[in-house]
Amino acid sequence: MKIQYSRRFVKNFKARIKPYPKIHDRFDQRIKLFIKNPSSPALKDHRLIGRLKGFRAFSITGDIRIVYSRETKERVIFVDIGTHNQIYS
Repeated sequence: MKIQYSRRFVKNFKARIKPYPKIHDRFDQRIKLFIKNPSSPALKDHRLIGRLKGFRAFSITGDIRIVYSRETKERVIFVDIGTHNQIYS
């Protein structure tokens, strides 16, 4: 699977995830799992509604999510990353 990163994702990753080593490690683990098995129940993957309709999200921690768009079976675009409030507010 090929993952592309939007500008927004990269900006928010640098500000919200990279400075925190424990969260960054968890991010790495979840990305590996996502690539291996995107439908793993541990990811809690789900469709989004409202203003984010058409996107999907999965969990990095209990509160941190990645919002993404599945372009093809083999390509996704990570659109945003952050806490529930940061993403959905």
